[in-house]
Amino acid sequence: MKAIAIIPARFASTRFPGKPLALINGKPMVQYVYERCCTIFEKVYVATDDARIENAVLTFGGKVVMTSADHPSGTDRCAEAAQMLSNKYDFDVVVNVQGDEPFIETEQLKQIINCFADSSTDIATLITPIHSNKILFDTNKVKAVKSTTDFALLFSRHPIPYQRDTKEDEWLNTNSYYLHLGLYAYRKHVLFEITQLEQSPLEIAEKLEQLRWIENGYRIKTTLTSHGNFGVDTPEDLENLKISNSL
Repeated sequence: MKAIAIIPARFASTRFPGKPLALINGKPMVQYVYERCCTIFEKVYVATDDARIENAVLTFGGKVVMTSADHPSGTDRCAEAAQMLSNKYDFDVVVNVQGDEPFIETEQLKQIINCFADSSTDIATLITPIHSNKILFDTNKVKAVKSTTDFALLFSRHPIPYQRDTKEDEWLNTNSYYLHLGLYAYRKHVLFEITQLEQSPLEIAEKLEQLRWIENGYRIKTTLTSHGNFGVDTPEDLENLKISNSL
């Protein structure tokens, strides 16, 4: 099985314009992500619609493809990039590595690729145990429920399952809860298929695109990681990252 890594990166961000080019120790954030991916993948590409990001990637010696500015999600941008790259390379799996995870662990990248050893896996993603009520009840944090065979049953911004006969402050003591981390991988043909689907009722309600895939019958394999990724959404997040990593 051959896998390729694609890093969707856009300049326009409501909360942090120019985020992929934010400097960490003199290097743009997207370079950190790119270099981590290069330790695992033979082919790594940044997919962007902005010439400034393209120039930055070329400057540090990376590979980049220019995509449409009209994509509603990173998944759609990945699909366009994968379509272009499929004319040049032979690959079976596309790994979508978010450009705002500069310290993603290489072990996590290996884990998500290993999910495709199961032939029934259409899509793979990472989850990690939740240990605090602050995260459990934060609606900005997406929770996942999985089957005994590690396939995702549901994703929600609310804690699931709801424990009817247990006080909320005891939920973590009486049931396992999982935080969804935003790293995806797809079989190539599945990636092309899911980006052609209409938005689904669950997706519209929760604003989570992975619910569209589940509603349409695609199987999402989850793999458990002990590493909680530190995503950067705001300039404040970046400063906290620098402090926590002594940068």
